[in-house]
Amino acid sequence: MNESGHSDTTTDGIRVRVAAQYIEAQSDPERNHWVYAYRVVISNEGDVPAKLISRHWIIRDANNDVEEVRGAGVVGENPDLAPGEQFEYMSGCPLATEWGTMEGRYTMQRPGGEEFDAVVGRFFLAPNTAPIAAMDED
Repeated sequence: MNESGHSDTTTDGIRVRVAAQYIEAQSDPERNHWVYAYRVVISNEGDVPAKLISRHWIIRDANNDVEEVRGAGVVGENPDLAPGEQFEYMSGCPLATEWGTMEGRYTMQRPGGEEFDAVVGRFFLAPNTAPIAAMDED
């Protein structure tokens, strides 16, 4: 992880970069409600196609409360990435504390049916992290 609080990991040729940003307009700290948007860029930097099958997120708040989120695909899609292709999406995460972390994995499938987990390294959900656009400068 770099100093911005963003995440950049590569597993079996699948690179996953994530950046989060505090959304003040949707947050209400007086009611213990902080909202973060995060941007994910998944790139196939290997030489074999891979399809995203499912996701597993581990979300931890400042009280060390953990929520796990599992589901098929991402934002209603199962992107199939040929070598050199990438898929990007935005999503969001509410927290009951001012800061927290997220990490997880995407289960990917090769054309022959072999599955593997592409790691999503831990990144911070905090008001002072670098903006999402700063990920383009990494």
